[in-house]
Amino acid sequence: MRRAVKCLGLVILGLTMAGMTAWGAGALYFAEPGGPTVRQALAIALGVAGLVSVIALFFRRRRWLAVLAYAGILALLAGWWSTITPSNDRVWQPDVAVLPSATIQGDLITVHNIRNFDYRTETDFTPRYYDRTFDLRRLNRVDLVAAYWMGPAIAHLFLTFDFGGDHLAISIEARKEQGEGYSSLGGFFRQYELIYIVGDERDLIRLRTNYRKDPPEDVYLFRVHAPIENGRRVFLEYIQAINDLQKRPKFYNTLTTNCTNVILVHSRVNPGHLRYTWKILLSGYTPEAMYEAGRLDRSLSFEELKHRSLINAAARAADQAPDFSRLIRVGSPGQGGGE
Repeated sequence: MRRAVKCLGLVILGLTMAGMTAWGAGALYFAEPGGPTVRQALAIALGVAGLVSVIALFFRRRRWLAVLAYAGILALLAGWWSTITPSNDRVWQPDVAVLPSATIQGDLITVHNIRNFDYRTETDFTPRYYDRTFDLRRLNRVDLVAAYWMGPAIAHLFLTFDFGGDHLAISIEARKEQGEGYSSLGGFFRQYELIYIVGDERDLIRLRTNYRKDPPEDVYLFRVHAPIENGRRVFLEYIQAINDLQKRPKFYNTLTTNCTNVILVHSRVNPGHLRYTWKILLSGYTPEAMYEAGRLDRSLSFEELKHRSLINAAARAADQAPDFSRLIRVGSPGQGGGE
């Protein structure tokens, strides 16, 4: 029995070391500032060192030497990792170059740098921003936007707030530098800063319905069913986070700090908030989780609700119309203007 417990302990230790090695190799490959050759060499070197250390665990004479050597490697890795800090001062891609902010005076909230680009294609646009003051007392609706581009399990989610006809969309995204593409794996390793893009619906929704072609996106608009006081509290949480990022930048993380998880974190200010489940982890199923929790229209089956909530055709037809926000809601369940 004692020997079996010892063997089990070694197996668990070995698996832990293997997992740490895989994480460290990924960190070196994605976050090391050297060129591809240097990053690959460092990742491979760590992988070999980890493999040798794990094998040495099962040789009595070399066991503790292997553990100590591996602990030293981890200490160096942790020291290097701690030097990687988020920043607002980088050469950003034009669509994420400007951070929003807000000024709060009682119930009046002035949002600065609301994005409303003039698009010709997804990558060809004229940057435009404006400021607007919103009266929190006029907030009467919150909608969830879900954009799908790679099957049913993954979606980009964001909220849009209706202040009596003035709609403000807020999308939580990875802030990319010039020449930097998006990588889900890279998002685990401090590759991107976090940004809240505050935009006009003509920008954030129309970009996805009218201009994203590779791959195209299917965009759904769901009205959130909850007391409007909950929406006001969530909006203020967003505003606080937006202002905090001006002073204290943060990293985006594919698993822990992404578009879906951060929405859930902000919603925890409300009683009876949505619980974390696998349908939150797989963001494409989050609208279904909200439906099951009574946060979406239950007068229809979820399949019918989702079918009727697809707004691509309406958004393409509305295009640059000044009442774009109204037109994309005509005929949508629970949205008015066509129920």
